[in-house]
Formats: sequence, structure tokens, C-alpha cells
Amino acid sequence: MKIKIFQPYEKDLFCAISDRHGGVSQKPYDSLNVALHTGDEAKNVIRNRIILADKFDFLVENLIYMQQVHSNNIEIIEHPAYNKIENCDALITDKPNIPLMVMVADCIPVMMYDPKRKVVAAIHAGRNGTFKRIVQKSVNKMKERFNSSTDDIVVYLGPSIHSCCYEVGKDLADITIKSFSKEYIKKRDDLLFLDLQKLNYDQLRSVGIKGENIEISNICTCCDKNYFSYRRDKTTGRFAGFIKLKNG
Repeated sequence: MKIKIFQPYEKDLFCAISDRHGGVSQKPYDSLNVALHTGDEAKNVIRNRIILADKFDFLVENLIYMQQVHSNNIEIIEHPAYNKIENCDALITDKPNIPLMVMVADCIPVMMYDPKRKVVAAIHAGRNGTFKRIVQKSVNKMKERFNSSTDDIVVYLGPSIHSCCYEVGKDLADITIKSFSKEYIKKRDDLLFLDLQKLNYDQLRSVGIKGENIEISNICTCCDKNYFSYRRDKTTGRFAGFIKLKNG
């Protein structure tokens, strides 16, 4: 999948989103599940990660992934290691050849890049993380730690559940309206739906990210069976977003 917002930077940056095809996992994780916590056999998950490492040309032993807990906790990565970062939902690095991975099955995989300071981030923006403003906190961390400017940062919001399918109850809708705005709740046939993409977009804009520097995938994971969806299938695998600085 080509990510338009990152195409001008392909000399220095690698970024890709996997789908659910081309792996070795069996139903209901078929077939390219990258998550160890789903109930899938670990040997299949590891093989799937190796398949993606070969496809995307990165070293699987350098891969950094997270024990995602729907928080706004952020870790700065200084060294490569095939390792899970505990209690974390965002990774940031300025080191080359360290692929960062965020795993999703309806939540938004958010990828950020600062082409001037050469900094990348992989962020897990589910409902809880979004309500805790994880994208804003990640931008601020890039500014504080790496002196990034919001004029330079470009952002991709990958395939995720959209407001066509993200039905919520009245209690959650009321919390969204009270905490943010009624514009993030859509009503159809007396049902309520949350627009998580617009909420993240507006949070990014509120900390200074330019609108033209944000790309939002139009793929709804609940609609599109090329992707894993927890809302649609419950017991299922995870696809992933990968981002890495190249040498140079």
C-alpha cells in the first residue's frame, strides 16, 4: 500500500501497512496475524513476522513492538532489539534501521515522520488512547525530545474502523460530547456512531500539525475483510503498521 503523504521521503523513510493475507496462521487468525496475544500459535506469529521482514526488507531481530494497553504511554527507543516494550502505546526513535511496529484490528495505526530531524513514531490510537490524547502527547514528545517542529511533521492514520461501523452506546456518546464535541458522534436510524478519525485529526491540528500534512486512510477495517477487525469477528488476528528510518 502506497502512503501518499510519505512518498516524497521514500529515500530516507520506510513505512508500510500489512493486511491479513500471505501468512501461515490458521482460522480464525488467517493468515498474516502478527500478534502473540491473540491466542494464535506463537510459531505461526513469529513466522508471519519473518515473512513481513523479508517482504519489507528489515531485520526481524531489530523489530520493536508493544504490549499495547490503550494508554497514552510513550517510549523513546535508543537501541535495536527484538523485544516487546511493556505497558506502552507509542514508540519514537531517531535511530536508523529500527523498525517500529503497531498492531491493530480496528484501532488506528498512526505513523509520524519529521523529515528535518529524522524522527519517526508508531502510535496505537484506540478509543481510550484517543480520549487520552495520545497523538497530541506524541507530537509534544517529538518537540521536547528531538526539537521537532509541527510545521515539519507528517502523519498517516492507517486503516481502522470508521464511523460507518463504529456504533457506540448512549453513555459513551455522552462522554464524547461532554469531553470533546457533538460533531464526533453521528446519528443514523436512532443509532450512534463515533468518528475516531476526525477526533484524532482535530487533535493533531490543535497542536499545530498542518492539515495538508495529515493523510487518513479511507479503509474501514470492519467493512473490508482484507483486514482483521475485532468489532466484526471478536476472535481474530492483528495486522500492523511499520515505520523505519533508513541509513543516511
